[in-house]
Amino acid sequence: MIQGMAALVSAVQNNCDIADARHARDVSLCTYLLGMREFFRWEHQLPFGVAPPREEVGRWIAAREARWDELAHGDFIDLPVAGRKLDPFDAEAVNAALVGSGLVYGAGIGRFRKPHFFLGELARDEQRGEAHLLVCGCEYARDAAAIPAASQGSTVIVRREALRQWLWEKADGWNHKQQDGALKSALLAYGYDVDPQAAIERMTESEIETLILHEEGELAAGRLLGNAWPAMLDRIGGKRAEIFARAVKDNLADCLLTLPGLLAREGADSLHFWFATFDGLRREMFPRLVAAYGSGVGAGGTAIAAAAAAGREHFAALAKRVLEMDESAIEALSHEVGTIAL
Repeated sequence: MIQGMAALVSAVQNNCDIADARHARDVSLCTYLLGMREFFRWEHQLPFGVAPPREEVGRWIAAREARWDELAHGDFIDLPVAGRKLDPFDAEAVNAALVGSGLVYGAGIGRFRKPHFFLGELARDEQRGEAHLLVCGCEYARDAAAIPAASQGSTVIVRREALRQWLWEKADGWNHKQQDGALKSALLAYGYDVDPQAAIERMTESEIETLILHEEGELAAGRLLGNAWPAMLDRIGGKRAEIFARAVKDNLADCLLTLPGLLAREGADSLHFWFATFDGLRREMFPRLVAAYGSGVGAGGTAIAAAAAAGREHFAALAKRVLEMDESAIEALSHEVGTIAL
């Protein structure tokens, strides 16, 4: 660790709180309360599988919201690292200053222009082709919405704690209904029915690689689409249009690298996991892939491979079409998914 770590953690958490003050409540009430429950769990270091005390969580949310009200109009503060003050959005400079400290920092703008920040233990640092991979272990500062993985420039960051939290939330939801489908297949493949805690730990470690594959696909899709794509996202103000545009690029990324990579690994468990995350507009605009999964993941995933190959061309063309549209046209197209579905 580094001298002055407490001050750095405090500064990062302050910026997380400002971001939450402005954006944490921009979701449905149900999503917000579930997210805050898990945020409470993280802050109080409660084990998964143990329900946080409802009344205590309620008081904690009220206190957190009161703090947010004080911070909502404040400015993000610079980060004290190695005797310097660094821009909190310049993650590359911060991580360069943190080399050798055992720490990793993340910062960026996510969906609907919400800033995200975190600081944690650096578990892995390696070069994977053109991508610089950083894997975060224990987290010391974070905002309410923990994103398991993201790419920025040529850097891919995966957050192990955030992935574990996501898996526990999904598994907990499945426990109530125990519906058939990809999530059930993934959980049972890891032995969730025998030892839930051990299964989630194994799943977390294994599926880090699936997240990395997707982010490498994002980088590949970004190279294909160029700087015009992030510029287009910056111009979009409507949520539906942004979700649609991001779904198009996600499908392209997964057809370029994620699905071929998973098929090459011949790991049915990871394919089940990936299809458990395949939802919303991504799924709606790609029924051929849904049908391919329904035919089974055996025999080398032939139908899945064929769907991914077709998807590479289809979603590359669709993404380039979206680039030529204004926001109202993208919004309109998002309501007519059947006309462009593969």
